[in-house]
Amino acid sequence: MLSRLTGFNRRPFDSLSEQEILALAISSEEDDARIYLAYADHLREDYPRSARVFEDMAEEEGEHRARLIERHKARFGDRIPLIRREHVRGYYERKPDWLVKNLSIDKIRQIAEDMEAQAHNFYLAAARRTSDADTRKLLGDLALAEKGHESLARRLGLEHAPEDVKTQEAETSRRKFILTYVQPGLAGLMDGSVSTLAPIFATAFATGDTWTTFLVGLSASIGAGISMGFTEAAHDDGVISGRGSPLKRGLASGIMTAVGGLGHALPYLIPDFTLATTVAIAVVFVELWAIAWIQNHWMETPWSRAIFQVVLGGALVFAAGILIGNA
Repeated sequence: MLSRLTGFNRRPFDSLSEQEILALAISSEEDDARIYLAYADHLREDYPRSARVFEDMAEEEGEHRARLIERHKARFGDRIPLIRREHVRGYYERKPDWLVKNLSIDKIRQIAEDMEAQAHNFYLAAARRTSDADTRKLLGDLALAEKGHESLARRLGLEHAPEDVKTQEAETSRRKFILTYVQPGLAGLMDGSVSTLAPIFATAFATGDTWTTFLVGLSASIGAGISMGFTEAAHDDGVISGRGSPLKRGLASGIMTAVGGLGHALPYLIPDFTLATTVAIAVVFVELWAIAWIQNHWMETPWSRAIFQVVLGGALVFAAGILIGNA
């Protein structure tokens, strides 16, 4: 029976009985197995080899749990006390498995190795608090099983995800990042930077008023951002194309479209027209070269073509805005 709870409604670890230590180990193995299976489900479509790693890890956790239950039955009977990691002060915690959707494959592998290290430390501490020889031996064996010469995640990785497969999975992860964030974000940045050049600079040279120019630039940038964001999210659900979440793509496209336009609209908050225009022109060139760099770095577009497409195209739109503004 649990003794009186202390501080923050959690038991100190050194207050646990041998039966409670076994019960805690059983519930922890159950939770870890479910977490590994959740990782496997998340990775299966894009990273089948790594998914197999986590399925094997879940299977091994299930074997640990069975051995612990058998030991509990032999020593204390069939009734296992209800005690979980959140009931014990200072005991390691696990993040909800639904957070896996926001994690990269490398981060998941690192979490798995951390989980094993924590479990290893727990079994060592539990063995020290156990006087029964058979229970102490079991906990020591499980500590060795969790630790081994290398982590289980790394050992299973060598079996199911050798270096060439990991390289392929890393390339798949990079491709998904490009399709979900870089590509729509780049399209938005290009649209926001180039399409707003004409209306902003036409307004600037037609009115000579910095505040009016800023308002036109602000409205054009925000409007273009909303339009591009909704268009990107609505035209492809990502299921067949593999381009990822439409919400993420829509946000990337919409935000970068607005940023592209605001870059040369914000300088017109400067009251002096000449200074504001000079700063805006400088920002335009920085934006266009940034777009060319992104195309070259992420999309592997040759520098010559990237410069021709972006810098020359932007310069033509920029010139059109000035000519229209001075008409």
